[in-house]
Amino acid sequence: MAGQPQMEADYIIIGAGSAGSVLALRLAEGGRNRVLVLEYGGSDAGPFVQMPAALSWPMNMAAYDWGYRAAAEDRLNGRALACPRGKVIGGSSSINGMIFVRGHPADFDSWAEAGAKGWDFASLLPYFKRMETSHGAPGDWRGTDGPLHITRGPRDNILHSVVTRAAEQAGYQVTQDYNGWRQEGFGAADMTVWQGRRWSTANAFLRPALKTGSVQLIKRALATQILFDGLRARGVRYRRGGHSFEARARKAVILAAGAINSPQLLQASGIGPAEWLQQAGVPVLLDRAGVGRNLQDHLEIYLQMHCLQPVSLYPFLSWHQQLRIALQWALFKTGIGASNQFETLGFIRSDKGIAWPDIQFHFLPLAVRYDGKSAASGHGFQLHLGPMRSQSRGTVRLLSADPASAPEICFNYLSHADDLADFRKAIRLGRDILAQAAFAPFRGAEIQPGDACQSDEGLDEFVRNHAESAYHPCGTCKMGAPSDPAAVVDPACRVIGTESLFVADSSIFPQITNGNLNAPTIMVAEKAADHVLGKPPLAPANNQPWQHPDWQNSQR
Repeated sequence: MAGQPQMEADYIIIGAGSAGSVLALRLAEGGRNRVLVLEYGGSDAGPFVQMPAALSWPMNMAAYDWGYRAAAEDRLNGRALACPRGKVIGGSSSINGMIFVRGHPADFDSWAEAGAKGWDFASLLPYFKRMETSHGAPGDWRGTDGPLHITRGPRDNILHSVVTRAAEQAGYQVTQDYNGWRQEGFGAADMTVWQGRRWSTANAFLRPALKTGSVQLIKRALATQILFDGLRARGVRYRRGGHSFEARARKAVILAAGAINSPQLLQASGIGPAEWLQQAGVPVLLDRAGVGRNLQDHLEIYLQMHCLQPVSLYPFLSWHQQLRIALQWALFKTGIGASNQFETLGFIRSDKGIAWPDIQFHFLPLAVRYDGKSAASGHGFQLHLGPMRSQSRGTVRLLSADPASAPEICFNYLSHADDLADFRKAIRLGRDILAQAAFAPFRGAEIQPGDACQSDEGLDEFVRNHAESAYHPCGTCKMGAPSDPAAVVDPACRVIGTESLFVADSSIFPQITNGNLNAPTIMVAEKAADHVLGKPPLAPANNQPWQHPDWQNSQR
């Protein structure tokens, strides 16, 4: 081993992302513990990360993104989708769309029912509140003094009020706070933006953690192996600047590397399905079948329309307008650049007999892909839509003993028999909203799928050819009862069968949540920190969420 002498800390956190940054602050509180954070990425400085409207840039830049690509999918007609993951402090919270959705309370109750005891919504609401300061949606459902500032965009584009009105005309209701008492309906979107800047976990948690003097961050450090004494985690081996180093953990090692890298590193360290490890040339330390399995994601399509009036964001795509937006943002942190533009969201149930929403809509007053590519010519608008609870499951599998090599990522999109039917329902329900009278002065021809695409077969083929990931991978180190052979961590986030080794990120989700995943990932880290420290959990809340009174017989 070359370079610096061996380092030592009470806790070693692998990953300074959406979860790792939270853990760093919470484990260092009170100054009792020394915390070492290893992050392969670098700085988040500069407008590409910090300016909300520039969201399509960092996820396509090698400086900030791991650059993963999933395996070609047969049911997507051989397409291999991008799988962006943040390689920067703040992790994916520094490259995502900044949309803040807790998930539906029933999502978390289903976690508890599946063996994640203590992870029901009543037990988790206090952690959601602890992590946030909500601006614009106060009340006893929301936090008021947490590090993560949550704001709402101005919604001053007329199309935001139009889509909300159209949803009402279609029979859906307005929700004042989809992160509060009632998720179901259409309403203003919450975003992780504060004072015009992306409020990533690096800004909200990591920087305050570093100021405590108890946290050390090592950037450009690639964790390559968890080190063990028997089955007790004792440290981490990592590479930096062409050299290999070791860091020793006096109390625990916590993986917070995300749904792709956490299972990859467990497998590289000898924990995972024995057959996979042997085929990759990795000695088996612990045969744990669930590591790298249960991969889930949200798949979505864009329902795009031409706009008959010049009210969309299309003019702002020109280079001189983008220069003006960037200058206003740089000087004042205001204007178009200070919002992610996803300022209206909707959550509905696809059919009667479904207890809580299973379709999400993001409305954008522009016709463009999420990654900023393939903008439609002229004024337009779109609904991003997709089913929330697909039963399809994929894998993340280490293919080589070299931990620097990318794992195989196979989502198995559309592999469940219900997936295409669920998409057809979502598209038709979205079209129904856009067909309402409120849109009549604005609604032009449908850009995609296109007015001619109406049959089941046509819609299925459109989905196969055009569906994109919403970039919500999770589930690959599933949390469950220790007796569950498919579980990887127990309800205390400890890797089953080991000592002093925890996982705390979206990989431990037993089931994907209803909406974007950054908020529940941060919540997981908040609760996991108490487990790691051996603190009693926060007292459960008594809040009772809204449910449609006639959900068994009514879709809306």
